[in-house]
This record gives sequence, structure tokens and C-alpha cells, in this order.
Amino acid sequence: MSNHTQRQRVLAVASGGGHWIQLLRLRPAFAECEISYVTVNPDSRGDVPGQRFFTVPDGNRDTKFAIILMALKMLLITLWVRPHVVVSTGAAPGYFACRFGRMIGARSLFVDSVANAEEMSLSAKLAMSHADKVFTQWQDVSKKFGAEYHGSVL
Repeated sequence: MSNHTQRQRVLAVASGGGHWIQLLRLRPAFAECEISYVTVNPDSRGDVPGQRFFTVPDGNRDTKFAIILMALKMLLITLWVRPHVVVSTGAAPGYFACRFGRMIGARSLFVDSVANAEEMSLSAKLAMSHADKVFTQWQDVSKKFGAEYHGSVL
């Protein structure tokens, strides 16, 4: 298949809860793409039937071993999928996906959670130096941290 007709490979990544729900709201944007989803909850597979689906261990800065396992698995998934684009709504798995995606030449977008109305999340702050674009859903947060604001809330 030539590069002209090859579908864009998208790696869509979010941790659980609201991050996952926000990611699912972006699905129409991926309609013409070959998409692979990554999250922390195996039960979320039912939300994306017929799509490639992976899970990573849940973790945060307080669970060092789990975060290391998450990072390693996210690296392996990124190398396996070889995405053209990484999209994440947070948190830690999305940061790692943006970071590893950049290493293989993928473009990336990190959308910080709508819940972060006054501060950017730690994962979004870290993603600022690895993602091509970091969006916030709050204008004041955009001004304070330098993320992009486009006026929409997922």
C-alpha cells in the first residue's frame, strides 16, 4: 500500500474515569483512522468494540513500581503500533505515550482534563516538553501555563 492511501495510525490513550470518557468523546475525529486505544481498565474494551485495545497498569507518582511498569508497557505498545499520531486526555499513560511517540517521530496532542480549572495537571505539565500540542479547556489556565485554548470543553 502506498503512503498516499495508508490510513493514519492513531494511538489514543487515557487513564480511567473522566480521562477515558473525554477520550471517547473524540472518537468522531478518528473515523478515517486506524485507531488503537490504551487505558488502565480492561473492562473499557467494551466501549470500543472492534478496535485494537491495550491496557497498562494504573499508577501515579505515589506508586513508583506501578508507574515504571506502566511506562515500560506504554513503550512496548508504542513500538508495536508505530502510530503516526498520539492523542491523550491524560493522565500518566498519556504523558508516556506522547514522550515515546515523539521518540519514533509521531506527532502528539495532549488534552488536559476539564477538571483542571485552575492548574494544569502534572501529566500535562510534563507533556508540555514532549507533545506537539497541549490543550487546556480553560482560558485562564492557558494564559498561566502556555497551553493552547480553543474554547471548547469535551
